[in-house]
Amino acid sequence: DELRLVRPRLARPFRRQLSKGGVSELRNESDAFQVMLDVSHFSPEEITVKTVDRSICVIAKHEERMDEHGYVSREFSRRYLLPADVDPQNVKSTLTADGVLTVTAPKKPALSANERLVPITVQGGPAVLPVQHEP
Repeated sequence: DELRLVRPRLARPFRRQLSKGGVSELRNESDAFQVMLDVSHFSPEEITVKTVDRSICVIAKHEERMDEHGYVSREFSRRYLLPADVDPQNVKSTLTADGVLTVTAPKKPALSANERLVPITVQGGPAVLPVQHEP
């Protein structure tokens, strides 16, 4: 079948795991938050990943097309709440040849109990006062 040549099947362990729990897998490890989704029915151009506030949104849609059973159109939208220790600006996504989308958000470095970030206030004026010449 042509589609199988273009997009190989998912590796069996991941496919088995997805069939047990739906179409996504979440991991919240000490170093990163990660979402893995089976999006093998969509081309990269049909998938959008974005952050909205503290959430990751994954949207995929394809128009009606023929498959082995007739005509099909698909669309889904998933939203995942990011943990508090993740910066939404650092979210990255990758898509494998077999249609697994992985969205990864690295965790912020942990501060020790006696450590505190001190904010820096930016001032508009120069740091050095102009030198006054004596008459």
